[in-house]
Amino acid sequence: MTVRAPIATAEVVNAKKIPTHIRRSHWSWRWLIHVVVVVFIVSWFVPILALLVSSLRTQDDTASSGWWMAFIEPLFTIYNYELALDGAGVVGSLTTSLAIAVPTTVLTTVLSTIGAYALTRMRFAGRAALSLLLVSLLVTPPQITLVPLLKVYNDIGLSGTVPGIWVYQVGFTVPFGIFLIRGFISSIPNELFESASVDGASPLRMFRSVAIPLSMPVMASLAIMQFLWSWNDLLVPLIFLGGSQLPNPITVELAGMAQQISQGQGTLLATTFLSVAVPLILVISLQRYFVRGVLGGAVKG
Repeated sequence: MTVRAPIATAEVVNAKKIPTHIRRSHWSWRWLIHVVVVVFIVSWFVPILALLVSSLRTQDDTASSGWWMAFIEPLFTIYNYELALDGAGVVGSLTTSLAIAVPTTVLTTVLSTIGAYALTRMRFAGRAALSLLLVSLLVTPPQITLVPLLKVYNDIGLSGTVPGIWVYQVGFTVPFGIFLIRGFISSIPNELFESASVDGASPLRMFRSVAIPLSMPVMASLAIMQFLWSWNDLLVPLIFLGGSQLPNPITVELAGMAQQISQGQGTLLATTFLSVAVPLILVISLQRYFVRGVLGGAVKG
């Protein structure tokens, strides 16, 4: 207590020295930030809540009243989810989406980390030119390559296969991944790599023991973003999986169900919520890693 008393006294004195109008301005800005954050949270959460509640209502209730009436006259059912899972083949669609998104996420994260480490910590001829090439690829619209790649896929037998989508999505996301992780790795103090080198560590050992453990937050951020992009992608699976015997990914299945009213609006709502639930759970469970990784790569780099 005798040690902390002077510190507390100094803090009180310093607080009293701050002018009143500055303290009021500080509190005003804090309240404004809190209000903006609450507005964003409500704007993001209400549509998801409305989708969940609507998917648990009957077809007649959904057609006759708004979703908020479920809280006044609660009457919920899981019949829509039974139709979606049993009759609409949503399980197969979710499986196909996972078969696309999970390997794509893993490959993108691993290749981006390797490329970022090589461009940051290794010396080789053409490194600057390769860095400029990666930056130029960031501004290249992927849509302009759809038709040429589709012809190539038809020639080599990748059209209508899941690995063909892996190649496309990984190829157009790795430049961004390298750009993101490179800024984080470049912020790691050189002393750590020099100490590891003095201890006899090879470049591969330094990559495994120094770069990867310290870059886990930004790697998690990249993995989350890539999973969301791959999971929500509609155009690429629609083009490269057209005519295959595989179940449609969930985005393609939803696009087809939206054009058909025969299965009912309740089935569409249940399928839509199932497609949203997977990335929603991922983002909520890993949000702290996502924020740490993005801020670390943006500020430190």
